[in-house]
Amino acid sequence: QVQLVESGGGLVQAGGSLRLSCAAAGRTFSTFSSYVMGWFRQAPGKEREFVAAITWNGGVTAYADSVKSRFTITRDNAKKTVYLQMNSLEPEDTAVYYCAADLRPPGTVLLTRRSTDYDYWGQGTQVTVSS
Repeated sequence: QVQLVESGGGLVQAGGSLRLSCAAAGRTFSTFSSYVMGWFRQAPGKEREFVAAITWNGGVTAYADSVKSRFTITRDNAKKTVYLQMNSLEPEDTAVYYCAADLRPPGTVLLTRRSTDYDYWGQGTQVTVSS
């Protein structure tokens, strides 16, 4: 069984902060460090969009322009968990946030922003930012 479970979503006022977590479980994630981890989001009526991604050891990260300098992605391989710290939240950040895992060769420094490249997905967590 493969599981990615997001948590930490909720309702927050504009300018506030939230920290999302995504915990991996199951035999597939016994080598969690083999996965590039990403966060995506989907707002009502819009397509799913890339938010952030991180390589196996955190050495390389990437962010959408809309969240750069406000969001930070990190990971703890011992806990098999990836985090998304979201600061200075704006109403435009309101969406369902999904974490995703992309299996890569050991030690890769490459990551992808394309949702179709990711192999596993969580169920999503709602983030609502009020103005």
